[in-house]
Amino acid sequence: MMKNYEKFMRKCISLAKKGEGHVSPNPLVGAVVLDKNGEIAGAGWHEKYGEAHAEVNALKMAGEKASGGTIFVSLEPCSHFGKTPPCADLIISKGIKKVVAGVLDPNPIVAGKGIKKLKNAGIEVVCGVLEDECRKLNEIFFKNQLEKRPFIAIKTAMTFDGKIAAANGDSKWVTCEKSRKIVQKLRNKYDAILTGSNTVLADNPSMNCRLKNGINPVRVVIDSKLRLSPDFKFFKNDKTPIFIAIGENVEPKGFPAHVQFIKCPIVDGKIDLKFLFSELYKKGVKSILVEAGGGLNGAVLRTGMADKIYQFIAPKILGDNSAISCFYGLKTEFMKDAKNLRIESVKKSADDLLVEYSVLN
Repeated sequence: MMKNYEKFMRKCISLAKKGEGHVSPNPLVGAVVLDKNGEIAGAGWHEKYGEAHAEVNALKMAGEKASGGTIFVSLEPCSHFGKTPPCADLIISKGIKKVVAGVLDPNPIVAGKGIKKLKNAGIEVVCGVLEDECRKLNEIFFKNQLEKRPFIAIKTAMTFDGKIAAANGDSKWVTCEKSRKIVQKLRNKYDAILTGSNTVLADNPSMNCRLKNGINPVRVVIDSKLRLSPDFKFFKNDKTPIFIAIGENVEPKGFPAHVQFIKCPIVDGKIDLKFLFSELYKKGVKSILVEAGGGLNGAVLRTGMADKIYQFIAPKILGDNSAISCFYGLKTEFMKDAKNLRIESVKKSADDLLVEYSVLN
């Protein structure tokens, strides 16, 4: 029985991922409905923020076949009125006999109340099927709900000996074309991309999402003294909001309307990143992908707020001590103070490797 539960829960997880880039700040959710004979009658996912939840879409497809059947859902069904009515009420009204949920919703408004409502209606409930996988699916949502701050990931592309650019700054290209396409998928997944003014000055990047039907992330650039001008591609690509983090005494002029400024305290000559992250969260930025140089990468790690690292490793060696490293801004003196990571996955990307880490401290 548990193997069957896991089979259908994996389908829920696969469906949920189709909502990446479209549902934030809501969680990714997938649902599968079985009829009373155990055959799939409906399937769906949360497709867009403010629109129908996964359970609604799956039950709509199932129609009358849902009565007496089972619904699998990767996250506990909601029990409250938000942008849409409670999914728990809909499940009850459709005559579902069993609900199999992956993980409880961390949102205090739900947090077990959906399960309780279903049980009170006489529905059998099984919870915790592929719980770790379902929680990882929504690691951003869990971070937001439990810690009230953005989920922060760092993306690096380095040679085998840990360099992101040659000593003269040349970095095109460290990794292969397939790896660069994966980066576009990451940009579609996160609410915002964060970089530093040095990267913009050196590369004049657009930092948009070039996937078909992809969503451009909010772009954030740290420029404490406002060295950038509106002429860079970074500001011209589209009207997606852009935030520039500047010092408290800087007065900006001449930027287009979609560019907003966040005045931040300066600590040791640098923007206070913890303050910036807090302000971005207040403005609705729930997840941030850092695409920057080693100085800013290291500074983000120093805040203790980095949650994940995506590290693309190319089979190349520069062999130059003066070449630029991934995290030189961290500057840890003793091994006991090193940042500890946990390897979550290792995948091949053509000739490159993509290693995904969780940051433990």
